[in-house]
Amino acid sequence: MGERRQGGDSAAAHGIHGRARGSAPVPLSVLDLATVGSGYTATDALRTSVEIARTAETRGYHRMWVAEHHSMPGVASSAPAVILAHLAAHTRTLRLGSGGVMLPNHAPLVIAEQFGTLEALAPGRIDLGLGRAPGTDGATAAALRRTDSLREGADDFPQQLAELIRFLDDDFPDAHPYSRIHAVPGPVQAGAPGGVQSPDRPSIWLLGSSGFSAQLAGRLGLPFSFAHHFASANTVPALALYRDSFRPSPVLDEPYASIGVSALAADDPAEARRQVLAGALAMLRLRTGRPGLVPTPEEAQRHAFSPAERDFVDSWLANIVHGDPETVRAGLDALVARTGADELVITANAHTPAVRLRSYELIADAYGFPKDAAAAGD
Repeated sequence: MGERRQGGDSAAAHGIHGRARGSAPVPLSVLDLATVGSGYTATDALRTSVEIARTAETRGYHRMWVAEHHSMPGVASSAPAVILAHLAAHTRTLRLGSGGVMLPNHAPLVIAEQFGTLEALAPGRIDLGLGRAPGTDGATAAALRRTDSLREGADDFPQQLAELIRFLDDDFPDAHPYSRIHAVPGPVQAGAPGGVQSPDRPSIWLLGSSGFSAQLAGRLGLPFSFAHHFASANTVPALALYRDSFRPSPVLDEPYASIGVSALAADDPAEARRQVLAGALAMLRLRTGRPGLVPTPEEAQRHAFSPAERDFVDSWLANIVHGDPETVRAGLDALVARTGADELVITANAHTPAVRLRSYELIADAYGFPKDAAAAGD
């Protein structure tokens, strides 16, 4: 696969093994979906994403990722590279990345050039998290790829990943048909007259909700992030598979696994419950082929759930850590203890932007994070 060190001399230089601040057992990070609630626009959602990034940076969160989704009215993160460029312009120190880009939806060269550009805009701050799911339904995936074949086979993703890494490192063998093709910005510029090698390149992560990417990440010695927030039953087995499969690489000497977790803290636990119920109703509609905006808490409370719908919602809510700040802190700590995760990537799926922002502040307070970590040099 051409495994290469991710642009520097240590994994720590690329946001791996980040230091936990305050009393958090592991680093805390953010996953933002640019959620669009009923009564709000995509502009509102993306402005909130900027505010979340600023909050994450000043309050000591380790990184912020955005996730690729398509054909979902309540999720405005269809173009992660565009959003990340905007976030980079509004932050100074926060690591930024995709959680993730769905590799089968794009030509590897396109991703290499997009994230090479992001690395040039925000040197040393860019993560490239990759998934193999389409991030949408089959028809939309076919429209994205301009083909009737979704090409999601287990054999195809490793090949695409290998090609992407080759483009990022500019090291195709001479006999390869792509040997004269170069991703720009990228290492090829260092070989031009007067060229200077950039010390960094995007840090690659594999993402997954099953064992396939866990095993592949382990075999390649790459960091792995598991989607606990929507596949919690698979979390412990997948992390065990990742650790059992792990082989040391120039990137990592030992496994490093983060997990995505839904968490919402509020001053009033009842408000946290109202907000997560709205998110659960939005997910119910998505899972039953009726995607839309995230409903208001009032609409969710009025909804007449059928027994089957109630079972789904109860199961969904059981996987969301929510309540007052101390309750959320206890739930997150218990999750770290149960899974052995090296990092938590927190997503706050709620209708109201101010509630989402407040949640990240309250969680930071619960762990004793500094009020302005960026200014303090943290």
